[in-house]
Amino acid sequence: MSVRAALRQALRDMYEQSWRLVILNSALSAAVLAVLVLASYVPVALVLGVGVGPLVAALMHCAVSLVREQDLRLGCAVEGVRLHWLRGLQLAALAGVVVLAGIVAVRAYGSSGALALPLAFVAAYLLALFLVFQLLLWPLAVAERDRPLRDVLADAGVALLRRPRPAVGLALVLLVINALGAAAAVLPLLTMTVAYSFVAAARFALPPQLAEGRL
Repeated sequence: MSVRAALRQALRDMYEQSWRLVILNSALSAAVLAVLVLASYVPVALVLGVGVGPLVAALMHCAVSLVREQDLRLGCAVEGVRLHWLRGLQLAALAGVVVLAGIVAVRAYGSSGALALPLAFVAAYLLALFLVFQLLLWPLAVAERDRPLRDVLADAGVALLRRPRPAVGLALVLLVINALGAAAAVLPLLTMTVAYSFVAAARFALPPQLAEGRL
């Protein structure tokens, strides 16, 4: 599905399933905020962020279910945690390690003088590309939960290589939407824009055979 179609369909989904998606978005936001508040007092508590992975997978499970069935139940979130808790932990741990390594690399090269600035740029570019990759990885990882994770990672990488411009375009649009949500007294970010981003990513990333498949 094209970026424009994915965004348009996700907007329709938000309208039709608004109260359910708001509840799910709020639950995930509450968990993330709890980790961030705790980490502000005890920095090592950021490790607990990996524990948010199953909740992220559960919300993506709901997004994939909505794409496939055109309907959504709140019980879908509980089902998502049950089915995808391990994969959610694995993906969250992978994302945490790569993002941390990328930030360290950017800061290290950026403070090492003018000669190292190109390396800082490359590290920042790869980190941004990895974040775009997440938009393809999570929907596929949830939709194909019976496949080995390494195969799903490979498929997501191939999908990104095949559609780099649309994937980056979607990432930029969703970044702007969430930034606007954060700027608007933070409430839209905490209640709507994250769920919208998940549904849009699922609509964009899932090929027709997976969008019409069974979880």
